[in-house]
Amino acid sequence: MVIRAVVWDVDDTLFDYTTADREGMRAHLAAEGLLAGYSSAEEALLRWREVTEHQWARFAAGEVDFETQRRDRTRVFLGREMSDTEADAWFRRYVTHYESAWSLFPDVLPVLDALAASHRHAVLSNSSLHVQDRKLRLLGVHDRFETILCAAELGVSKPEAGAFLAACDALELPPAQVAYVGDHPEIDGRGAADAGLLSVWIDRGGAYATLDPPEGPRRIASLAELPSLLRADTRFGAPSTFG
Repeated sequence: MVIRAVVWDVDDTLFDYTTADREGMRAHLAAEGLLAGYSSAEEALLRWREVTEHQWARFAAGEVDFETQRRDRTRVFLGREMSDTEADAWFRRYVTHYESAWSLFPDVLPVLDALAASHRHAVLSNSSLHVQDRKLRLLGVHDRFETILCAAELGVSKPEAGAFLAACDALELPPAQVAYVGDHPEIDGRGAADAGLLSVWIDRGGAYATLDPPEGPRRIASLAELPSLLRADTRFGAPSTFG
């Protein structure tokens, strides 16, 4: 069956979130005078990453809403009680530094150009529409996507099948005609495969590169591999073609 659309994850798939987060937090901690509390900047950044991953998992599981996970990241990282107003202000100051480091991965525009005439495109993110809509506009790719769906508004997060199926419904296509591209082998990779989409795991050699790949997703190291993978997909007994 022909793959007619590609649905994209955003952070660490299209957008270099890890680099922006690290550089933004490094600058923020320096500006706030907080680096002295750690043996090194790397120790501080590792702690921020650990707190972020834990609080993000709570949000993805539906335990807290999007704003609460941001506030809790701040409180847990700083190790002190803070009002919502104080936590929001601290996080906003971080965001200023974070946004100054935003960039797309270099393989993004070439693959979007290569697939522009052959495939429809959409976004499915575990973030919020307010955040990702603005991000994609500032990065200059917002108009590449027919629809942008985010967990905070959908009420369901990846890896739940309902999130992926909502993207297919928005495109009015069956899952078998949709590919999903994301950087997390389980949340994106296994989740999309279990929902019946052609699942593509973009493994850029980051935090998940040492994990054993789950059954289901195709693994690529660069988005430059995606067009040929879409052409060669034989899940349903015949190669996919552009269409």
